[in-house]
Amino acid sequence: MANYEVSNKTVNTMLSWIDSGEIAIPEIQRPFVWKASKVRDLIDSLYRDFPIGYLIIWQNPNVRLKGGDISVGKKVIIDGQQRLTALSAALRGNEIFDENYNRKRIIISFNPVENKFDVANPAIKKSSTWIYDISKLFKNDFSSFDFVQEYHQKNPNSNPSEISRVINKITGIRNNLIGIIELSHQMEVEDVTDIFIRINSTGVELSQADFAMSKISSNKDYGGNDTRKLIDYFCHLMNNPADYDNIRKNDEEFSRSELFKRISWVKSYNEDIYILNYSDVLRVAFTYKFKRGRLSELVNLLSGRDFEARQYEEEIAEDTFKILREGVLEVINENKYKRYMMILKSVGIIDKTFVRSQNVINFGYILYLTLRETGMNQADIEKIVGRWIVMSMLTGRYSSSPESAFDYDIKRIKDKNAMEVLKNIEDGELSDAFWNVMLVTNLEASIRTNPQYNVYLMSKVKNGTKGFLSKNITIRNMIENRGDTHHIFPKKYLQKNGFNNRGLYNQLANYVYTQTEINIAIKDKSPKNYFSAVIEQCHKENELKYGGINDIEELYKNLRENDIPVEVVDLEADRYEEFLGKRRRLMAMSIKRYYKSLGK
Repeated sequence: MANYEVSNKTVNTMLSWIDSGEIAIPEIQRPFVWKASKVRDLIDSLYRDFPIGYLIIWQNPNVRLKGGDISVGKKVIIDGQQRLTALSAALRGNEIFDENYNRKRIIISFNPVENKFDVANPAIKKSSTWIYDISKLFKNDFSSFDFVQEYHQKNPNSNPSEISRVINKITGIRNNLIGIIELSHQMEVEDVTDIFIRINSTGVELSQADFAMSKISSNKDYGGNDTRKLIDYFCHLMNNPADYDNIRKNDEEFSRSELFKRISWVKSYNEDIYILNYSDVLRVAFTYKFKRGRLSELVNLLSGRDFEARQYEEEIAEDTFKILREGVLEVINENKYKRYMMILKSVGIIDKTFVRSQNVINFGYILYLTLRETGMNQADIEKIVGRWIVMSMLTGRYSSSPESAFDYDIKRIKDKNAMEVLKNIEDGELSDAFWNVMLVTNLEASIRTNPQYNVYLMSKVKNGTKGFLSKNITIRNMIENRGDTHHIFPKKYLQKNGFNNRGLYNQLANYVYTQTEINIAIKDKSPKNYFSAVIEQCHKENELKYGGINDIEELYKNLRENDIPVEVVDLEADRYEEFLGKRRRLMAMSIKRYYKSLGK
């Protein structure tokens, strides 16, 4: 059997499929992403009998019911959702949601004299020559004869015969043909997913999570659409909590449900360290509940796939929807989410920029939920999860092929003690060679988003380290108040001495967090120059020009806490690269001490 068939269907047939539920619009992109002008152009193309592109439909695999009967799968839009939604909005008068979750109409107007479509506006509404809303032309009780007579009375100079011809041409849009590519229900779900991801007719990058969401939202038998709303609204509120009232007002039925109550806490939440999108929610819920790491397998399970028998069973689909919702509810649970946030902060993640890979935090959350399920005490959970997160950042564990890594790790954790799994990873990847060589080498960089450097900052936050030459202000204080890093060997000083390569004078080992006023006082002086003044202010009760430190022991303690070689007080440009090498080694050892402390 061919993988697909090509046919033509009328606009009216497509809309009737939607009305009857024979075809499911997955609503993978909410709110409606098209501008009103694009809807207008679509209607104009149909009016002119121009092609509007093929729609791609997949008939879900036929599934075996509990009684043994076979149920024919529902049709799902793979490509063309926005076009169908636009037709439904313009011709049926159906409302869409805008970016703030307000319900609104997209009203398309038409001037039968000028043969011109436009987006409705106040001026058009006042004009007698314009049909303000063309959807009235497509209502069942619309009479072309009565309309033409009424229009001619309002516009005496119009030609009734011509107006009649034009109106019949507009209403004839319902009989226009749209090309349909229908994928066979016997196609493997992985192949259909690949087609879905490759197609990008709306300019929006699609993913496995998008296809999973389309499968979820197209199912009403097992509450899939409500699960989709739960995920969608939760993620939207995490970014835009002010839209809570709009959602509640514009989706009254769902807002009265228990599901909506479960996410009401988000409207008052104002942290931004771990903001989940729908892909994150699906990935965490699926991997946690099903102990699988590949979202393509979620799509298969939602379709009822029996991996061993290689057929589709209704009971598997039903169980999958049920278990997935349970997982989503745990992911968005206020208590569990906030306790996990406490773990993130406890290891020093106080800023969202510290973790470049969202998958690191996602797997940390999966691990947290999994360990809670085992009944492990909270203190042990915090140690294992915190250490796992930092290990993942240091090793780049989820930076490439994250799904494979998720799948491998969750299956090992399922079969073994999590601490044992972590210990095996540490033995293999965090050996002495890592701490003494690889980590030092990785710190030889100038990009401040370097994950190892971020772990270094986390260690300073956790340890309450004071800023460079600061008496009371901590690095944590500066990061939380959007402070910035400065150079130990000032940039201009290095440039004057021949270090013109940005990658060299902006080395991570040359960076420290310090107060702006201290940085201004240092200006472009060499370390030997400005440290002589710092030492002087420690011995004499004169004006404190370089921070508040006025004790020599406190000064050297500050240098040690910031992993700065104490000989820096006598250094000039000729020993800059020697300084960098020594500081990298000190930073690496500081990271090692911090990591080891997480298990205590």
